[in-house]
Amino acid sequence: MNPRAVQTKALPFTYDALVASFYRTPRWQAMSPSSQKTYRGIIERFRASNGTKDVRGIKTAAIESKLAAMASTPAAANNLRKVLARLHRHAIKLGWRTDNPVTATDGFRTGDGHHAWTEDEIALYEARWPLGTRERLAMALLLYTALRRSDMIRLSRQHRVVVNGQPVFLIGQVKKASTSGGKPISIPVIPQLLEAIDAVETTGIGTYLVTERGTPYKTGDSFGNWFRRKSRKAGLTNCSPHGLRKAMARRLVESGATQDEGRALTDQSREIFAHYSKSADQARLSNTAAGKLVANLSEVRQIKDD
Repeated sequence: MNPRAVQTKALPFTYDALVASFYRTPRWQAMSPSSQKTYRGIIERFRASNGTKDVRGIKTAAIESKLAAMASTPAAANNLRKVLARLHRHAIKLGWRTDNPVTATDGFRTGDGHHAWTEDEIALYEARWPLGTRERLAMALLLYTALRRSDMIRLSRQHRVVVNGQPVFLIGQVKKASTSGGKPISIPVIPQLLEAIDAVETTGIGTYLVTERGTPYKTGDSFGNWFRRKSRKAGLTNCSPHGLRKAMARRLVESGATQDEGRALTDQSREIFAHYSKSADQARLSNTAAGKLVANLSEVRQIKDD
């Protein structure tokens, strides 16, 4: 932990004092270690140059100016804005402020984030890494479970059970902000995934996916770096592990799954699933919609003729 995070002599009403108090809140303590790490990095960078400032006197214009200076990195600016909004809400709870100076600021527009894999890209990867390789298993686990990489690397035989005659994975989410709230979710193990697992599965209860040394991946980041290297060897320069999560959402929509069905399988909020599934095949969905319209109009016309 950063030494400043635990200091006890911060001047009253300063950001140093506010951050120290925030780190003691139940909300902070309930956050997953990975989320804490991300938030702490943003908080401490802000705190390094603003720690001694009086929270009570900060105006919206000052925050707007700081965010504007980050216009070249809009995602980072939005992340800082989110963190500052949360810190100032805590200041209100402490009675240091009656308003949140971040509320009136504007966020930056960004792109769609991680690229959602297309069917051609999935096929290209599978052609380079056939069944029986760890690379193919990694993609299958990511794609067909739609798990975050930090959860996927933990999957093992002990998570696989049979419910109503069908194999499923029962696994708790590391990220407590998931819609399941950290409770175990049920993920059907479809034939395509079983095929990839059985092609490389070994005995024991270790994780399905292991490093070149035969040991489990310790972090999602280390796995992500390995997977990106393997993707580049397949000729894919813009494809990330997270992009397969988006591809699964797209496939679900294109297969006719409802929003609620898709959210249940991917453990995503309504807003996130809608965002991830934006890359669904527009032409295919448009044709389906037109077909339904034609069928309905034909039925209406037949009723009138009768």
